[in-house]
Amino acid sequence: MGLKAEIGWKRRTVEGARREVYARRVGGEWRFFVRQRRYDPWQALAHPPLEDWLELLDAVRRRVARRLLRPEEELRLKKLIGEQFPEAVGEGPSR
Repeated sequence: MGLKAEIGWKRRTVEGARREVYARRVGGEWRFFVRQRRYDPWQALAHPPLEDWLELLDAVRRRVARRLLRPEEELRLKKLIGEQFPEAVGEGPSR
């Protein structure tokens, strides 16, 4: 995951299983991938949960602060989250 357009993190499922997640920006959209263990193949995640979108937004904000991504990317991502999860508008840490 060496490209600027790839961001990864780890999380636990509701059942407590560990998951690795990464999101890749392709064109103007973000694509999510998950796997259980380190050597398992990555599988596309068609409908990522709000939790993953908010984690991505936080990572994008940190990269914008370090000038690794343009500030417009945060605005685009907020708009995407608002379209997919209208009830989530205003959630997450704001800066």
